[in-house]
Order: sequence, then structure tokens, then C-alpha cells
Amino acid sequence: MTLPYRYVGCDVSKHWLDVFDPAEGVPRRIANTAEATSALAGQLASSRAFLVFEATGAYDSTLRTALHQAGVPCARLNPTLVRRYAQARGRKAKTDALDAVVLADLGERLRPDPDPVPCPHRARLAALATRRDQLVTMRAMEKNRIAEAEDPLVRQDIEATIAYFDAAISRLEAEIQRHIQSHDSLRRQARLLTSAPGIGPVAAQVLLALMPELGHTNPKRLAALAGLAPFNHDSGQLKGKRCISGGRARVRKALYMAALMAARTCPNLKAFADRITQSAKARKVALIAVARKLLIRLNAMLRDEAIYQAP
Repeated sequence: MTLPYRYVGCDVSKHWLDVFDPAEGVPRRIANTAEATSALAGQLASSRAFLVFEATGAYDSTLRTALHQAGVPCARLNPTLVRRYAQARGRKAKTDALDAVVLADLGERLRPDPDPVPCPHRARLAALATRRDQLVTMRAMEKNRIAEAEDPLVRQDIEATIAYFDAAISRLEAEIQRHIQSHDSLRRQARLLTSAPGIGPVAAQVLLALMPELGHTNPKRLAALAGLAPFNHDSGQLKGKRCISGGRARVRKALYMAALMAARTCPNLKAFADRITQSAKARKVALIAVARKLLIRLNAMLRDEAIYQAP
């Protein structure tokens, strides 16, 4: 017989964690530091506790690390879901302590699945890929500015900045490739992904870093995670237009660019995109459908450990 979890809520902010443990009865506040979160994780690990908290970007990274190292199950939830739950329960007031109570109550009633323990190799790959994206964005901004630069000194300075970004991006890309090649699992999966039409090195890096569920999840959930699942908007006699919503924006962007290339170069995907375009009268709708189909095939490829084969 498996004992049930005791769900503990935690509201995360930059400097503080507000923790509500039903066994204690009142919220308490601790510092959002490595030392304090390690102590909290140690306390929770000694009992059958499950920590529930909202996703807060980098502010919850220290907490997640401590929980996974201590073996404490946890769930990192979408803040919108948490707020809607609080509203459904009639809780209009909002403070950090009250949010912790709501999170504990949500965990007890909804019983979310525990987050998987992250792979440190993928975590580093995600950090490198994110930094590369940041530099590419800043380089694009400088390239836009150089078109309006009339002063020779300003233009020279912008050109020097672009050259710096070029060198920094090249260093990061080399390190990303070295990192992938130095780990068997990442190297094998990268080889499989890049065998598919439209999937180049950058798209493969994004998928490896930001879609750890690839190869282990059913297609419908995977499409929703990537923000490529069309949702209905029907009510009564109204038949609304289906549209995608939410998901991981960077993954969706990578798959959209891959679909753009695949719809030009892969005969069967090109035919599929042309059929959708004729029926939907919108090429973008067709490209989203191609991206979704491509994602589903990539999922099957990693699941079966097989290279891409055109149907």
C-alpha cells in the first residue's frame, strides 16, 4: 500500500519563499537562497511531502535544484492555472502567504504529476542555446540600427559590435556542438532529429534542450506542449475558428522554420501543405499543420530510435 503525499504549497519570489505545510497549519517565510532551500528540501525529504509551486522563471531554479537533489517530488505549475483555481475557490485576496495556502490546496485536490528529474546535460544545453538566442537577437537589433547610422563613428562602433556578436555566437555554437558530441544520448538523438527534412543543427539543439518529453509522450500532449495543438472555440450553434494557443514559444518557432523548409524540399510534406492551403486558403495554417505533423514524426523517431523515412 502506497501512502498518500502531503501536499505543501510554496509561493516563490526573488528574495523569499512562503511555505505552507498543512502539518504546521500556518505559512512560514524563508530566504530564497541555496542554504535555506537545501534545509527546506531536507525537512520535506524526511516525510512523504510533495511541493507545489508556480513557475517564476529563474527565481525558482535554486528551489528546483534543492528539491531534485533531495529526492522531493514537486510540480511546477502555470501561474494562470493557479490563479484560476483560486478564483474558482472564491479566493479574491492575494498575498504571498495566501498563495502558498492555495497551492497546497490545489495539490491536495488536483494531485498533479511530479516533474521529472532534469538531465544536467540537457540543462546545460538549454543554457547555452538560450544564450545563443539572446546574442542572435542583439545582433539583429544592431544590424537594424546600422541602416540608420549616418555618423561614421557610430557606424564603425555598430560594425564592431556586430563583429563581437558574430565571434561570440560562433564560440557558443562550437561549444554546443562539443557538448552534444560528448554525450552519447544527445549525440544519438541529434543524429536522428537532423535526418528529418527541415531539421537543421539549431532546430535539433532547441528540441533537445527544451523538449525533453520528445520520444516519451503521446502526440496530442506533445503538440499542446509545443503550442501547435488547435483548440476548439464552439458554443451552442457557434462554430468558432480553431487556433493554437500557449506552449513553448521557442520550440514552436524552431518547428515553424523547419516546416517552412520542409514544405519546400520534402515532396510528401509539400503535397500535404498544398492540400491544406487550398482548403484553408491560408498558407500559415498549412505551415502550422506541417510543423505539427513533423513534431509527431520526430516523436516517433526518437521513441523507436529510427532515422526519418518518408511515408
